[in-house]
Amino acid sequence: MTYATIKFDVQDGVAKITLNRPDKLNSFSDEMHEELRSIMPVLKGDDVRAVLITGEGRAFGAGADLSSSSASGGALDAGETLEKNYNPLILFVRALDKPVIAAVNGIAAGASMSLALACDIVLAAKSAYFLQAFCHIGLVPDAGSTYFLPRLVGSGKAMGLAMLGDKLPAEDAEKMGLIWKSYPDDELMPAAEELAKRLASGPTAGYTLIKKAMNESLGNDLETQLAVERDFQQKASQTEDFIEGVSAFLGKRKANFKGR
Repeated sequence: MTYATIKFDVQDGVAKITLNRPDKLNSFSDEMHEELRSIMPVLKGDDVRAVLITGEGRAFGAGADLSSSSASGGALDAGETLEKNYNPLILFVRALDKPVIAAVNGIAAGASMSLALACDIVLAAKSAYFLQAFCHIGLVPDAGSTYFLPRLVGSGKAMGLAMLGDKLPAEDAEKMGLIWKSYPDDELMPAAEELAKRLASGPTAGYTLIKKAMNESLGNDLETQLAVERDFQQKASQTEDFIEGVSAFLGKRKANFKGR
């Protein structure tokens, strides 16, 4: 299938999504949201075991494309737009039962930064930067930013990023724990693709439970989370991947995980 605003392919269990509006710094449009929704059933399918999201050209994404909406005329219903497009996308990424990697190749601003933070592992080029641009036009961080930021970097840093709207270089983002790792620009995509292949060939049934456990921990007390770990460990210990992992360990060979 041909897409106008994204590139999409699946190879060796890795689904690669490239936001593809380079002339607009890969900012979100209604058409891009529609095309992202159209691939969601594929991402949930058994042929996909890991997902990699990046941007075409010099940006990961510049947030919402205000020029393509009624915002320029002052009539934008931002709440409706969030409810229809952005919130379902963020919830989908967080709930998807497989690892999602963001390879931030340039600016990640506004809702595009939110999308990156919704991913499970975030890598970035050293020339990339993150920007909570909302405050510059009188808006509130959205698409999950007010949820992710204080949990990742603490309320003090989160408030500064949101209220000041200063550029945050990738290396600083790594140091403060906002992202997993930064790379020299020419090493980002090879590293991201290698990581995606590694995860796709791993015990993805276990990764699913890790992801669910981490997400649930954000609203649980210790006693509740211990129960979550108990229940999920019981499920993990009954998977074929666990049996294969133990067998490979005892046999001193490489495991051949199937994701079930």
